[in-house]
Amino acid sequence: MKIDKIVLRKVDIPLKAPFETSFAAMTAKKCIIVEIHGEGKVGYGECSAFEYPLYNEEFVNGCWAALQDCLIPLLLKAGDIAHPDETSTIFEHIRKNNLAKSSINCALWDLYAKIENKPVYQLLGGTKTQVETGVSIGIQKDAATMVKVVQGYLDEGYRRVKIKIKPGKDVEIMKAVREQFSDIMLMADANSAYTLDDIEVFKELDKLDLIMIEQPLDHDDIVDHATLQAQINTKICLDESINTVEDARKAIELGSCGIINIKVGRVGGLTEAKKIQALCESHGIPVWCGGMVDSGIARAHNVAVATLSGFTLPNDIAASSRYYNQDIIKPEIELNGTFVDVPQQAGIGYDIDDQALDQFTVEKKVVVNESVAV
Repeated sequence: MKIDKIVLRKVDIPLKAPFETSFAAMTAKKCIIVEIHGEGKVGYGECSAFEYPLYNEEFVNGCWAALQDCLIPLLLKAGDIAHPDETSTIFEHIRKNNLAKSSINCALWDLYAKIENKPVYQLLGGTKTQVETGVSIGIQKDAATMVKVVQGYLDEGYRRVKIKIKPGKDVEIMKAVREQFSDIMLMADANSAYTLDDIEVFKELDKLDLIMIEQPLDHDDIVDHATLQAQINTKICLDESINTVEDARKAIELGSCGIINIKVGRVGGLTEAKKIQALCESHGIPVWCGGMVDSGIARAHNVAVATLSGFTLPNDIAASSRYYNQDIIKPEIELNGTFVDVPQQAGIGYDIDDQALDQFTVEKKVVVNESVAV
């Protein structure tokens, strides 16, 4: 693939309603969209970092600098790209910065698939024509409100419900939801809000027949998670702790978890996500695809990776309307029952809504590949 130019856009997409986790409340999705132009096609990727480094060390302005000053120059210096997997080698000396790396890797996968005139998911090795979805619900003011919100999403067709929790808004709320909805797939996501001193909280949650508790302890921990997993029956799902295939290997060997959430951005792109799911599948560890309140571009890449055989649990790939009045792809992602149909068009399978993308763009930079003859 000959790259002609790369376009960076900071975008600011309003959310329909605030989304609260244990570490922040969001009212808009601020992220970076990467366009890679080449061979008469355009590939799109998304850097899903948040405005501030609260989920991990990356944040929008930092990723903008990493892309502009480090990653894009390295990519262009590498010359023609035969396959998106080459980014693993091109960026091997750049530590971390996975969310920024992912935006380039994913854009290259989209571009590569469009040049090959095939869907991204097929080139990844996926086989599913539908992927099952769940919904992620932010922290609510009380149990009654949460029950009402959950009912609304069940009415829309969602079967698996993930509820964000934090100290003081955990056991009572989760109990109320379980009592009201005894047969749904229910899970809690703590986003690293607890310590081993909170064992009594986990023992109470252990009584609620949850399919998993996601990332209860420190964001970079696998040791204490192993201690906790040995004390509770509910499977721990690791999220923030797993950034590489080596992280996954160590966590599995230590017994730190029974499930792993693979976020394409967190692990550095589709190439690395595929490696991690293969490792997990070989060890009998179920995986599912998590989200970052993504726009349709990242969500489309999530749909593609979730077609791989190791993704056996419902994914955080909600309909576009879950978060946005206006997405930046068309058609927008919609539910078909509890599933999202996998698009069969070349690339990520969705067109870009150029008018919406321009509307939400707050900063734009074009990097021309000077080595390409005009």
